[in-house]
Amino acid sequence: MANRAASDARPSLPDTQVDAFLAYLTVEKGLAANTIEAYGRDLASFCRYLTTQEVKDANTAGSRHLIGFLTTLRDHGLSARSQARVLTTLRRFFRFLQREDALPGSDPTAHLLLPKIGRHLPEVPSRVQVEALLDIPDAATPLGARDQAMIELLYATGLRVSELVRLEVRQINLEAGFVRVRGKGGRERVVPLGSRAKEKTLMYLNTTRPLLLKGRSSLYLFLTRSAKPLTRQRFWQLLNRYAQQSSEGGKVYPHALRHAFATHLLDGGADLRAVQAMLGHVDIATTQIYTHISSERLREVHRKFHPRG
Repeated sequence: MANRAASDARPSLPDTQVDAFLAYLTVEKGLAANTIEAYGRDLASFCRYLTTQEVKDANTAGSRHLIGFLTTLRDHGLSARSQARVLTTLRRFFRFLQREDALPGSDPTAHLLLPKIGRHLPEVPSRVQVEALLDIPDAATPLGARDQAMIELLYATGLRVSELVRLEVRQINLEAGFVRVRGKGGRERVVPLGSRAKEKTLMYLNTTRPLLLKGRSSLYLFLTRSAKPLTRQRFWQLLNRYAQQSSEGGKVYPHALRHAFATHLLDGGADLRAVQAMLGHVDIATTQIYTHISSERLREVHRKFHPRG
């Protein structure tokens, strides 16, 4: 799938270096298909810009071309965060070229600075919002039971939605109470299951999944009526529909439940390193954003309830 994503995202300007870079990310780095596709889109846009500047090969681009490209993106309304992502793509690409001795001169990204980005604190559903959401799917119906099990599992483990929809039956150990996940970069982690998630998943496995299979076979845990795994987009649509029905309101998207998983654990006193391991973050700085969310909540509680807040 990663190879297909890489090929679909190749630039209109023929460039063997770009092809080699995408293959390197796919084969050697083992990056997810969505990540490969994002790199491909950024480089496709860059190569189209180079064509307008009469530059035939990406490896001959200079810093002035990169600055011109990033300026064009900014003038077209691209956010500072997205500009920073594009520059990260370009840096990684030119460092790859340098490593492969395919760069005629010096690295043109060496002295380019990332745009300043304010800290973005993700929107996190409250415990009450999550509880209300979990009560909406009708567990008396096959699809409702499936959806409830998926949402319970997502909130209980903090999985990425891409990991959830591609989860195989063999990765779940209900007796021991854990799920084994292969995340970004092919890194494997083991995450405990809560009692409610175990209960709902067991009910789904024993009752609902055989109804969806109808005698067919599948490696995947969560299935559609045609016994195929759900897509990320389809699960997002389901979750969005349930969120709109919730009496507690608020936006609840798949990644928000991952945020809720981490934040609610830290609110309850969980160790930051343990949360990092369960989320599969390589850098603990990525996990630390959730400590800022918890601090913001504490300040809000203080302002709201303290007599001199």
